[in-house]
Amino acid sequence: MFAESKKNRIEPIAGQTNRIVENTKIKGDLTSEADIRIDGELDGSITAKGKVVIGKEGKVNGKIQCMNADVEGKFDGELKVENILSLKGSAVIEGDVIVGKLAVEPGATFNASCSMKGASIKSLKGEHDQKEKEQKTNEKSA
Repeated sequence: MFAESKKNRIEPIAGQTNRIVENTKIKGDLTSEADIRIDGELDGSITAKGKVVIGKEGKVNGKIQCMNADVEGKFDGELKVENILSLKGSAVIEGDVIVGKLAVEPGATFNASCSMKGASIKSLKGEHDQKEKEQKTNEKSA
């Protein structure tokens, strides 16, 4: 009975953060259900269902795919953020970026191609709907 209740118990992930501290260098891929904070160096990819934070001394070369991200350090590669990418004043970003929303503080360096998923689809859909309404109005008045 005790083993059964422990087996069915799900540990909360929220609030837990994996950390790569300063003076640590990792070459490889990271996957996590929780948040990840990088204050060292990573050469590889990160896939996280939570938030990825690159600290002021952090450096990442590779790919990141996550829900949210805060960048204070350096990133070079492909960055895909489902919701909000927040670039602090000390951030240096190079590569390709796909985001839901982007917040950039003054002083940040952003040398990347950037596309905002959802924004272009919404605006195109809105334009298409508006054109259809205008056509229907014109047809009725003709």
